[in-house]
Amino acid sequence: MTEIIEYYDSTNKEHWLAEIAKSDWRAGQLLYELIRDDKLKNLCGENAKVLLLVDGEKLISYCTYVEQDEINEPEIKPWIGFVYTFPEYRGKRLFGNLVECACALAREEGYDVLHVSTETIGIYETYGFIYWKSMPSIYGWTSRVYRKNLKKAK
Repeated sequence: MTEIIEYYDSTNKEHWLAEIAKSDWRAGQLLYELIRDDKLKNLCGENAKVLLLVDGEKLISYCTYVEQDEINEPEIKPWIGFVYTFPEYRGKRLFGNLVECACALAREEGYDVLHVSTETIGIYETYGFIYWKSMPSIYGWTSRVYRKNLKKAK
């Protein structure tokens, strides 16, 4: 049975950090290092959360929910980032559980829009994100910024 836990609230941080480290993605390794070195909150905001979709002790998918991502525009927030699903779980739309969790968090905090910065086309659209514009990232490349409207239709 799957559930979503938040890394910083978990009682088994060492285990979950080791699970994140197993990802075969460069940005996943960066996330691992930022958490390990206690730098994620400095980079992304003190309220940064790492949402983990788990099945028992197995990590299925993860993402961050943060005020600041790779786009240096403090007035644009919140963001999901470091989005990863382990290969054996891809194609099952399990990441949608994390999207809904992040949307709920954003709504609770009074936001009407959730953002994601990516080079990928075709994934986030399936979860209700719409391409907004391209913006420079802190890493020196241009990234596509997508937005998801969180307002309930009247």
